[in-house]
Amino acid sequence: MNPILEVRDLSKSFGGLKAVNAVNFKVAEGELLALIGPNGAGKSTCFNMLMGQLKPSSGEVYFLGENLVGKFPRDIWRKGIGRTFQITATYASMTVIENVQMALMSFHKRIYSMLPYAHKMYKSEALEFLQMVGLADQAERHCAILAYGDLKRLELAIALCHNPTLLLMDEPTAGMAPTERESVMQLTADIVTEKNISVLFTEHDMDVVFGHAHRILVLNRGELIANGSVDEIRNNPMVQEVYLGGGNLFESEEAAS
Repeated sequence: MNPILEVRDLSKSFGGLKAVNAVNFKVAEGELLALIGPNGAGKSTCFNMLMGQLKPSSGEVYFLGENLVGKFPRDIWRKGIGRTFQITATYASMTVIENVQMALMSFHKRIYSMLPYAHKMYKSEALEFLQMVGLADQAERHCAILAYGDLKRLELAIALCHNPTLLLMDEPTAGMAPTERESVMQLTADIVTEKNISVLFTEHDMDVVFGHAHRILVLNRGELIANGSVDEIRNNPMVQEVYLGGGNLFESEEAAS
């Protein structure tokens, strides 16, 4: 089966600093793939190159067989790649449903037409996406008064508005309480299964990573040092050394029992 996303020798330098160095990986259809590593490993830089915010110094990014390098973020988005950010990016002065309606208007290229009637456009579709993430009952609330976990759910609904084939999630549980983290990642996993969406996500919470990822990539100082299953990654001596100073990444089921 051909991969949804294929990254070939992707590199990015800032002066003499190599933030990402010759990274190669693939994302399969319906896969929930985690990209982990210590702070400064190059995860966000990698994401920004995939989505077109940064131009690679070298390398290629293929999405459904098409090279994305050199394309604008909006064009990449329209091709079927969605993204959520570490710091939520919603319109605080708008209601929950208005935020989703704006995303739908943008996707359908209706931002500048019928603007006085924008509050009526795509309302039923917006409610469907809010229902999907458990926010339909908060549709008319302003984003400025939403709990942080609900803002993360709203951002997920916005990212799903154009029915993406691939979703990039940068620290989807950052700033959340442990119970909120599990809830949001379980919701994401359910959507992956239901809609057969591929997801590439970065995350620092190892419980979230090991509990939900189908496969894990590990970056360190811009280089990919490991690629494997949960068991392979948590028992990898190099990963343990660079990521947690030699400690165990995750208690084994045998030790816990």
